Amino acid sequence: MFIGEYNFSVDTKGRIAIPAKFRAMLGKGAVVTRGLDNCLSVYPKTEWTVVAKKLSSLPISQANSRAFSRLMLAGAMAVEFDGQGRIVLPEYLRQYAAIGKKVVIAGLFNRLEVWAEDKWAAYRGQTEKDGNSIAEQLGELGI
Repeated sequence: MFIGEYNFSVDTKGRIAIPAKFRAMLGKGAVVTRGLDNCLSVYPKTEWTVVAKKLSSLPISQANSRAFSRLMLAGAMAVEFDGQGRIVLPEYLRQYAAIGKKVVIAGLFNRLEVWAEDKWAAYRGQTEKDGNSIAEQLGELGI
């Protein structure tokens, strides 16, 4: 499983390093796509297949289903690791997530999220501030 937060720099070619323990779980490559909250999601190829099948089974007659499928599927890009364990984040994905020179890679069990460092700090700060309220709402769901 993917857990933890890691800070990295983006080089001039748009590459970021993936932590070694995550590379072992990702295998030879991964799929990166637009995530929610303006971050990027990085999936192992096997997990991406599961997600993509679910997205492709959404009813095309519903506008929200079409829109979400397009957001995730059309934005996806298969990536491979170079010799130093880096992947290239395509320019259109870096723009989507407002990624500049610094990123945070967050492990979220079955996927990674890549955040612009400042956006992650703001999101995490707000979530920590609202933590008790969020916990109460999730408590109703049995968590």
